[in-house]
Amino acid sequence: MLIKRANDILSSEITPEPLYHNRRQFIRTAGAAAAGLAVGSIIEQPLRRLSALEQQDWKPKQKSPFDTDEKLTPYKDITTYNNFYEFGIDKDDPAENAQNFKTKPWSVKVEGLAKKPAAYNLEDLLKGITLEDRIYRMRCVEAWSMVIPWLGFPLSELFKKFEPLPKAKFVEFTTLLDSNQMPGQKRPYLNWPYVEGLRMDEAMHPLAIFAVGLYGKELPNQNGAPFRLVVPWKYGFKGIKSIVKIRFVENQPVSTWTQANSDEYGFYSNVNPSVDHPRWSQSSERRIGEFFKRKTLMFNGYGEYVEHLYAGMDLKRYF
Repeated sequence: MLIKRANDILSSEITPEPLYHNRRQFIRTAGAAAAGLAVGSIIEQPLRRLSALEQQDWKPKQKSPFDTDEKLTPYKDITTYNNFYEFGIDKDDPAENAQNFKTKPWSVKVEGLAKKPAAYNLEDLLKGITLEDRIYRMRCVEAWSMVIPWLGFPLSELFKKFEPLPKAKFVEFTTLLDSNQMPGQKRPYLNWPYVEGLRMDEAMHPLAIFAVGLYGKELPNQNGAPFRLVVPWKYGFKGIKSIVKIRFVENQPVSTWTQANSDEYGFYSNVNPSVDHPRWSQSSERRIGEFFKRKTLMFNGYGEYVEHLYAGMDLKRYF
């Protein structure tokens, strides 16, 4: 995981106008392609857990615009080797401690600079969002790496229901606070609840998704059920889980890990092999199931899609 201090930047420094227009065209094209993948709604076709036999024979019916052809990480590894400190700090704690976590019913509070702030029932909120076969096979990097077939949809599809105001330059996400269900929250190694954030242009990029499942089935509790953030060009701790609040704000939010140690955890947290963590190199990563390390790719290999978001920025300063 990458980490240092991130300072606020002027909106004029975010994205040059020509790149902004190119990005808008890219979003329209990718959005149309994604829409073609989905024919059913999440409400009409409820998800369920994936059996071992189904996982062995599973293949996506269609490709997303951002698919990787790399070998997928096995379902068992994805669901038993996790960082989800709300359920414990060891990698096997979430799978063990989250089995009775209740995710239905689930509500999401929308606050801040939006025309339609409210408390929404998640089931109602997701009505009209088509989902079937919207599989995003993505590389994901923490202290290790996996290739995960997420089932989800772009943040922009949900945000349009809230109508963020032009003054909203950032979006902040918050995880459920419930120490009775999440035993890790009884320990003060982080300031609970968990908070993360994105710049609005990052959040509106079609590669930033809300995941509600993996391998085409329901998202397991230990992986962030009922829905979580996935931003594959950033380090894994940006992917906040079990989201209960979305807040649109003008100023850069203070994320949980930045608050805990701003010299190690920056706001942007883009995968960058040239910026080392103070305690280890980030030039290489270990893929789960592989013995040898591999070279870390800038933006986790998604640079052709996202590098324009950071044009002119010093990525060693805004790490």
